[in-house]
Amino acid sequence: MQPGTVENPWKLKTPSLSSEFTMHKINKDGKDILVCTVGKTILHYDYCCINDLHSMLKKHGDWMELGSADEQKPAKDGTVEAWGRSASNPVGGWYGLKKGLRGRFGMYIPPLMETLGLAEVTHEAKGNKMKAK
Repeated sequence: MQPGTVENPWKLKTPSLSSEFTMHKINKDGKDILVCTVGKTILHYDYCCINDLHSMLKKHGDWMELGSADEQKPAKDGTVEAWGRSASNPVGGWYGLKKGLRGRFGMYIPPLMETLGLAEVTHEAKGNKMKAK
């Protein structure tokens, strides 16, 4: 069975390896999205974020701090989180799709990209980084 489906979601861990979550791809209203389930919380991200982030990291060429933050908190400049909500990214803003839960891009997308073989991610208690493979 293909991984990343509702029946067979990717089983992932946060970069610090402290929490588990699942992710799978669905099509909602004609758009491919990632459904991220963390306990009882469900977040949605635009599926195109995977290729967009990979392209940006390849251009960046070096390690980039993840900088994960909730939607209500500002993201640290120069981080994956800041890029994932920036008006200058390919979607012109948030990759997170559920109002109030659009943040944490830097927490949940990097482990999926590592699993897909697109990136390397550090696994420290804090201050994790990623770079394109």
